[in-house]
Amino acid sequence: MDTKILVPLDGSATSEKTIQAIIASKKRFPRTLTLLHVVDIDKFAYRMIPDFQVEMIRDNAHKAGEQLLQKQQQLFTDAGVPTELRLEMGSPRELVARIANEEKFALVILGRRRQGEIRDMLFGSVTNYVLHHVNCPVLLF
Repeated sequence: MDTKILVPLDGSATSEKTIQAIIASKKRFPRTLTLLHVVDIDKFAYRMIPDFQVEMIRDNAHKAGEQLLQKQQQLFTDAGVPTELRLEMGSPRELVARIANEEKFALVILGRRRQGEIRDMLFGSVTNYVLHHVNCPVLLF
């Protein structure tokens, strides 16, 4: 049985550091990694956007997400790390946790933005949410 490893990425500097840390430790991850990017649909809730433009914005966000994943996959490919891509639309924190749990991933690898513990507790973060809502271990970089 393959060990399923989920790596949520968002294109941030934190994600880039996480990718580099995984690549540097690639011998510890002998299996295919699932690279996940979630297009945050909550950002489309801005009321000043006319309805007819929302679909166009979603399409463009989906294309940008695909490009982001392909760019990040290339870094892993160049380092000899096998990956598969997954693009979803929704709430990043909820989808990462749901996918990890429902699809029985053995490990989630995340980067953590160093914004401050109090801010994370008051406002939450994807990492903080995932840490408290998944049934598998979480490796933080």
